This record gives sequence, structure tokens and C-alpha cells, in this order.
Amino acid sequence: MTDPETLVLRVSQLAKSFVLHNQGGVILPVFRDLDLDVAAGECVVLDGASGVGKSTLLRAIHGNYKTAAGQILLRHRGSMVDVAAAEPRRILELRRWTLGYVSQFLRVIPRIAAIDIVAEPMQLRGLDAATSLRRAADLLARLNLPERLWRLPPATFSGGEQQRINLARGFAVEYPMMLLDEPTAALDGANRAAVVDLIEETRARGAAILGIFHDRETREKVATRLFTMEGRLAA
Repeated sequence: MTDPETLVLRVSQLAKSFVLHNQGGVILPVFRDLDLDVAAGECVVLDGASGVGKSTLLRAIHGNYKTAAGQILLRHRGSMVDVAAAEPRRILELRRWTLGYVSQFLRVIPRIAAIDIVAEPMQLRGLDAATSLRRAADLLARLNLPERLWRLPPATFSGGEQQRINLARGFAVEYPMMLLDEPTAALDGANRAAVVDLIEETRARGAAILGIFHDRETREKVATRLFTMEGRLAA
């Protein structure tokens, strides 16, 4: 059992299924009775074959998916909030202050410059524009995105370039809990190494991290432990 003083995330008896409405309401089970704790300073990596529900679990924790049963307790400003039962406004609050998320894909906003996309989470927290833009520039430089691209909208960027913007945005503020869904999938070796450094620094400051890494070398570098999803499929 995780020490209550360091516990950041507790998933308890969680169940998730999808209903295929265009196929007569067929129910597609994903997992059930899933229990998981993540503590401050941990990087827990979800393990298991494709299709066992790893990304679904991350999306449920982020509040994107409703679950059929169970709790998703997240420490937010000193108290535990059940994401599974939270109202949309509460989930937005959690995402602003407590829960960071880096997915495999950047949701491109038309005509918004890359550096402004990275700076936005800081400005939503009240940080002034100049400071947030400096921090955004530092992260983009660290992730080797050419400066000539910073002021351009990223809709036409390569997949790797878009992913680096996604990563810079995700690590722009010091969230107590980070969800990482294959953050290095589109990156070369040098940029994977930069991401590993960011993850290690984030964990060292006491954040809890839950992630999916299909790249074995990266997984072995960042994981403090593995959580295997096999055998947790719903019947």
C-alpha cells in the first residue's frame, strides 16, 4: 500500500467499456476491477500488448472518458478529488493546476504560433506574457525545434516537430501529476534523450508520472516500476 503522505493518484476498482451504437449497441469491454496507486516521485509505466486499454486508462484519468465503475482519486491542492465523478468545470480546474497530459497528437489551433501554444498553459495560470514566452522558448530550444518555426502555426509541421511542441506545452508548468501517452513515438534519438531528461527532472521535483512507452530503451531509462495491464480485461 502506498504511503498516504506521498500518494498522488489512486485508481480503485475501475471498469471501462465502449458501446458500439452503430452496431446495435454491442458492448466492447476494456478492463474491470483495475487498481493502481502512483506516488510522488514515481514514473510508473503501463505495460502490455496493444489493445489492453493503456491509452484508455490515461484518457479516463484525464477525464476524457466516462467509466462504468470505480474511482479515480487525484490529489488536488491537499485533498483527493474523484475524477470519475467530477463535473466538467472541476476537471478543467484539475487540468489547469494539477494534471498534465502529453498525447501522441497535437491538436493544432489554426493561425496560432507554436510558441504561443506552448505558453498558453502558463498564461492560464496567471503568468505574465513575457515570462511565459521566455519559458516556452527555452523548452522549444531544448527540444531542438528550429527558432524559425517558433512564430509559425504548426499545422504543416512534420509529426516529430508537432510532437516536440506538444511536449514543450506539457512540461511548461510544474504539474503534480503527469500523464504521458507515447511521448517519444515520433522522435529521433537526440530528442528522445531530451525528453528523458525532462521526465527525470520532473520526477526529481516530486511529480508523479504515469506513462506509456513502446520504445524499450526509453522505458527502461524512465520507469521506476511497471504496471502490467494483461489479465485485467473485462469478461
